[in-house]
Amino acid sequence: MIIRPSPVLSRSIVLRVSVPARRAFLIGSSKRSHENRIFANVRIPDELHTLTLLSAADSRPLITLWTASWCRTCQAIKPIVKGMIEDERVGEKEGGLGYAEVELDSVLIGDLGVNYMIASMPTLLAFSRQEAQLETKLTHPEQMKNKEFLRNWLLEEARRGGREGGSDDSLLGGLFGGRRY
Repeated sequence: MIIRPSPVLSRSIVLRVSVPARRAFLIGSSKRSHENRIFANVRIPDELHTLTLLSAADSRPLITLWTASWCRTCQAIKPIVKGMIEDERVGEKEGGLGYAEVELDSVLIGDLGVNYMIASMPTLLAFSRQEAQLETKLTHPEQMKNKEFLRNWLLEEARRGGREGGSDDSLLGGLFGGRRY
């Protein structure tokens, strides 16, 4: 499912929903989908806030890739990360993931990168229950290009906020345990 924000009108965001033909979308169903969701690129801070709200309401983490149009490394990383989430569906069994790219070179983005301590690009930062998971953010392109490492990172983030709970290591699903990254 792709959700595209429309222009901001008096401090509220109106969303248009575009559903790819290959994916089922049940309106009015009490059953929530565990599918991963790909959102439109974030160009203003309010869009990121809206996406974190949507993801928290669905109990699914939001994976954000912080990029810029001029960053060659970012352009190489984008298809790898997006492909794992959209095509390989990594994290769906754990409750699903949301994914959005944050365009740091947008003229309206302001100091959003500073707020989340984004010091290099590309950076992968997960949000779980509207909170940035700063302790697990990825900043090294070598790790993002390593598909096995990236898959494990995405699965851990999906377990953090997905309906299945945290890791299988403890009774409380790893909520209070340390992280491996």
